[in-house]
Amino acid sequence: MADISGERELLQDAGPVTSGLPALDYILRGGYAANRVHLIEGEPGAGKTTLGLQFLLEGRTKNERCLYITLSEGRDELIQVAGTHGWSVDGIEIFELVPPELSLDPDREQSILYASDLELGETLRLVMEEVERVAPARVVFDSLSEIRLLSQGALKFRRQVLALKHFFATRHCTVLFLDDLTQAEEDLGLHSLAHGVLRLEQIAQTYGAERRRLRVFKMRGRAFHGGFHDYIIRTGGLEVFPRLVAGSHPDMGGFREQAMSGVPQLDALVGGGLDYGTSTLIVGPSGIGKSTIAMRYVQAALERGEKALFISFDETERVFLHRAQGLGWDFSEVLASKQFVFRQVDPAELSPGEFAGTVSKAVEQDGASVVVLDSLTGYQHAMPEEQFLLLQMHEMLTYLNQQGVLTFVILAQSGMVGVMQTPVDMTYLCDAALLLRFFEADGEIRRAISVIKKRTGAHENAIREMMIDAQGIQVGQKLSGFRGILTGVPTYVGGEQLLKDRS
Repeated sequence: MADISGERELLQDAGPVTSGLPALDYILRGGYAANRVHLIEGEPGAGKTTLGLQFLLEGRTKNERCLYITLSEGRDELIQVAGTHGWSVDGIEIFELVPPELSLDPDREQSILYASDLELGETLRLVMEEVERVAPARVVFDSLSEIRLLSQGALKFRRQVLALKHFFATRHCTVLFLDDLTQAEEDLGLHSLAHGVLRLEQIAQTYGAERRRLRVFKMRGRAFHGGFHDYIIRTGGLEVFPRLVAGSHPDMGGFREQAMSGVPQLDALVGGGLDYGTSTLIVGPSGIGKSTIAMRYVQAALERGEKALFISFDETERVFLHRAQGLGWDFSEVLASKQFVFRQVDPAELSPGEFAGTVSKAVEQDGASVVVLDSLTGYQHAMPEEQFLLLQMHEMLTYLNQQGVLTFVILAQSGMVGVMQTPVDMTYLCDAALLLRFFEADGEIRRAISVIKKRTGAHENAIREMMIDAQGIQVGQKLSGFRGILTGVPTYVGGEQLLKDRS
């Protein structure tokens, strides 16, 4: 009796078993539960086999015995799947059961068994014998759908799965049961049998690439990060992007020194500079200079030796560099040195999770202190509904603020002059807001800039003229002789001279 109690205590104290995906281990708070059965379910093509292979490859790196039991795919198929990701399955035992019509060569290896000619009990007996022979620490069982078909009934199927669960528990195996959800109705009975349940989903969009996401339904005796987490399948396996939760990341605390733009009049307008650990919204019509202002702050940060990330939904890197050169700024050298990262993204191809993962990697691993999101209008197209966009941005901006990052969010308004509409209200989420407007004076189209809010300090209430030319940005005096500039249709009632071209 003492030996049994000691064995049980050892099983209870066993730590989590890593999945082979650091991001998934983060979601599972360490990994799978040791010596327990987990259910991985998803429709065909969701990535279950790839996830299972990554689990076994991780075990191989730890010198653990690993076994892949397949009733649905052949050995050659598994080797081919692994090969597409650059993996070798050497050192992983593969036990294959296939129906005879899949094997037309009479000289095939003796290890191939014919499941369709065997009774269910005989099939499971052969599986158990293989497990006893290999004595694996990690097992992937692919798939339960074949056992369901052989069972020909829900009661018998449940009993057989329960028998398998108890058998693996006595062999000290950490097991992944794969299920492709081919039954007509969702079988929640499997959820009650498994220690943990993980579902992989792929969602077809009306336009653009399909979206993949996973969700942990349960993990007994342990907390985990709930909700949906986006993932993609690329060469090298699954890459998971945990849902960004600002509260799960430490707050770096306090505000750093203020960030200057290098334009004295602009710095004076915003109250001496913008604070690190805050977010600034730059809003205005298309073409007024929103991105240019953000670029000016980025250029100033790079000159101070900092790192920056510029995410663009609206223009390519070639156009960005050409436009910057026209303003007298050359980003080519800092791009080559990785001090500055420009990332062009396609909203039709990018998931919210991948977007959040790109930003967090730049901040935590690469040390970016300035982040520009240009523009939110483009990113909105990647979100299913507006309320989800606001929730996503709330977590994103809170996270960046906690990391002490200076963030710029650019939002384009529809219309050029007069009444303009904002696609989403971001003013309450950001700590500061710069408003830009076109106005007409002396037969010319001119620009006006003002600070609407700044939570972390005082700022000017003045509306000033702004000019963009080959030398960059110039901010002029207060437009005291005008009324109605923010409406786009001002009336000039003064006699002061407007900002002149520096040429």
